[in-house]
Amino acid sequence: MRMSVKEIAHAVHGSYTGEGNIEISSVFIDSRKVLPGCLFIAIRGERMDGHQFAASAVQSGAAVLLCHKEVEASDVPVIRVEDTSRALLDLAAWYRGKFDIPVVGVTGSVGKTTTKDMAACVLSARYPTLKTEGNFNNEIGLPLTVFGLEKEYGAAVLEMGMSNFGEISRLSKAASPDLGIITKIGVSHMETLGSREGILKAKLEILDGMKGRAPLLINGDDDMLATVGDVGHPLIRFGVENEKCDFLAQDIRQGEEETTFIIRHEGGCQEVTIPAVGVHAVCDATAAFAAGILLGVDSEKAAMALRGYQPSGMRQHVVKRDGITVIEDCYNASPDSVQAALDTLKRMPCQGKRIAVLGDMLELGTISRQAHTKCGALAAHNADFLLAYGPMAAQYVQGADAEGLKEARHFDDKESLAETLLSVLEKGDVVLFKASRGMQLEEVLKTLYERWEKKC
Repeated sequence: MRMSVKEIAHAVHGSYTGEGNIEISSVFIDSRKVLPGCLFIAIRGERMDGHQFAASAVQSGAAVLLCHKEVEASDVPVIRVEDTSRALLDLAAWYRGKFDIPVVGVTGSVGKTTTKDMAACVLSARYPTLKTEGNFNNEIGLPLTVFGLEKEYGAAVLEMGMSNFGEISRLSKAASPDLGIITKIGVSHMETLGSREGILKAKLEILDGMKGRAPLLINGDDDMLATVGDVGHPLIRFGVENEKCDFLAQDIRQGEEETTFIIRHEGGCQEVTIPAVGVHAVCDATAAFAAGILLGVDSEKAAMALRGYQPSGMRQHVVKRDGITVIEDCYNASPDSVQAALDTLKRMPCQGKRIAVLGDMLELGTISRQAHTKCGALAAHNADFLLAYGPMAAQYVQGADAEGLKEARHFDDKESLAETLLSVLEKGDVVLFKASRGMQLEEVLKTLYERWEKKC
């Protein structure tokens, strides 16, 4: 990365003091992480104001500052703007424009991280590919990911998250996708978006930054996405149910740790095996495969790439130990993803009991009670045991009780939950862990694994 003070000021519509030809080699917003020769952007957040750390950033080697108010650091050029958060996005958009490479933007209520990771796998079969890491899918993380582009990259896959209207639009304009993907329209963020119609509207903002006639891949099985008409871009559908999909996964065969299926599309048929379980994972893989085909990846190479996909932290990660199968899926949870996880549990080969360990689904607003009850009722038909944790999780048990599941219990603390789980686990069982990240259900997993280690 090389950007001069003059170029940065032009890109962010700002003014500067100091030497205009100085070039920076990286961008940071955290003064604790700055490297010599970098640009430090002072972001004002809810808890911290980066302007308070500008002097510290300069002491650590920052060569240029980007601020919207006076700072004590006159030894280096200072670029001033009205809004540094806006400037961060503007600078990312300008920097993105320096690279003539295909960029894929991925959004949706559920499945976007898995789809992003799978799409990056597929594109890597042809191009050195940059992808969003961790939770860098917001108005801070996406620009910082874009700044990771270097001349050796031939493609990028960028995840776009949001909690309100306008956010996806701003992210898309910064990323300028050559192809967009919308995975599914669920009920997350109903508190701010009001309805699924509102969520659809917010997700379709991905079109705002998409180039010319860049195609939009949408889930052909989703009832809300089925209402999408002419959007000024080619619409290409993927799925596992709707036979009108342009990329359709069929003949799905699920094993203990992998799933094999056929993807049918205009160019022919391709058998694909992914090291993941669940129909939702198949749908995500089909979207990734479609993205690869549309961007010039060979069909067989795309399939080979998906074979090497590795689930990222606590997302549909299958662990086998002492004859017990554990499905780690407690990074996030929504009604759609919980239903998909329960379907996966039901389909898993099992010689013993199927046990669902479910924690609260957060940020559901007024539909929270109803959603938990509905998922609990579904658990009654997919599991032999239901162990529920969290303030709202009692609704899981209520829903399961109504459907006749006798072994459904609610816990207020993780210690009691872990002890009960350990007391009922037997060889041949399959146990699913599913909850929103804030519930920290991985602490129960840690207890489980520690007990197993002591047995060895």
